[in-house]
Amino acid sequence: MKSTKLVSALLATSFLGTAAFAQDVTITIESWRNDDLLIWQNTIIPAFEAGHPGIKVVFAPTAPAQYNSALNAKLAAGTAGDLITCRPFDGSLSLYDAGHLAEIGDLENMANFGPVAKSGWSTDDGSATFCVPMASVIHGFIYNKDAFEEVGVDVPNTTDEFFAVLDAFKEDGNYIPLSMGTADQWEAATMGYANIGPNYWKGEEGRMAVIAGDQKLTDPQWVAPYAQLARWGEYMGDGYEAQSYPDSQNLFTLGRAAIYPAGSWELSGFNAQADFAMGAFNPPVQAAGDECYISDHVDIALGMNNATENADEVRTFLNWAGTAEFASLYANSLPGFFSLSNHSVEMSDPLAQEIVEWRNDCNSSIRPYHQILSRGTPNLANEYWVSSANAIRGSMTPEEAGAHMQDGLASWYEPQQ
Repeated sequence: MKSTKLVSALLATSFLGTAAFAQDVTITIESWRNDDLLIWQNTIIPAFEAGHPGIKVVFAPTAPAQYNSALNAKLAAGTAGDLITCRPFDGSLSLYDAGHLAEIGDLENMANFGPVAKSGWSTDDGSATFCVPMASVIHGFIYNKDAFEEVGVDVPNTTDEFFAVLDAFKEDGNYIPLSMGTADQWEAATMGYANIGPNYWKGEEGRMAVIAGDQKLTDPQWVAPYAQLARWGEYMGDGYEAQSYPDSQNLFTLGRAAIYPAGSWELSGFNAQADFAMGAFNPPVQAAGDECYISDHVDIALGMNNATENADEVRTFLNWAGTAEFASLYANSLPGFFSLSNHSVEMSDPLAQEIVEWRNDCNSSIRPYHQILSRGTPNLANEYWVSSANAIRGSMTPEEAGAHMQDGLASWYEPQQ
């Protein structure tokens, strides 16, 4: 009897040990995108787990405004998740420099991303990459197709045609030609200056020249976008100076405005709220035949907590995030957040597909001041909110706006001194 009990006990111990050995490994994702929770839970994570038995994934977001402070506290305490959702440029670079993010450039599927895609999550010299790029947002203009048909205008290709369309709507009087305000300022910079500017400074060529000290922000190609913005005010409706970002969104989706200077992140909201057909056009070039450039700004990526105890499983997930499967799932779950990989991703949302196809004809560039040039005081990524809004309002001439930015940069950035 004792022998039988001993055998039973040994078998039970063996079974329990096997069960413990075979237990799934759970990895956790930190993120600020709490609005994405259901997309991760219902679409992205099930797709990964189906192809990777033994690895379970938990998406655990924090409210956007609290994300940075909460993440830093968790990292300091050793309680942060295995995967870290990475904002672009200096915030994530500082986490890497502090040893919190692991170098992951050796992952096989990192080969699916080009240097512009990786720029937001690499060291300045490009020698180390610490997050897998997930998505970018593209700037341009969304327009009311019904209004265009009613007024009898076509999509503009050049700046002269753009202002001719605005003049036609202004003369018609039934629509605000351009739905944007300057109360919050950042729209003037992001959907104004950063939107139209790459056509003037030739995208990455000009941006890198300023970083190198070979171009100045008082050069014609950097002042000219302010000159165009200075003309926008007469088309933005009465009281645009006090008009907020939500005001501008509402004016457009309610059908009261013809054109909305946009970021592609608007698509889901606009699709739900607007009851008219919409189209999009990329920033018009200066003259017919000119090469076109778009602001295709790196926005979100995913990295590995250097302190994770599940490095193999985390690397497996990150490598999967560089596949065509992930690119398609993410981009189609979040219309307007476009894959940064080299895979060809077919978009189910027609307006998203229309926008992403600009990449086929135009050169991509990121926002001008978000890499390196935002590290000093004044921070140029914030300072051009002021110069762009003031150019529209007429409280700064284009030349004064350029000088304001150049003086600020030269005050702390050695290559510009």
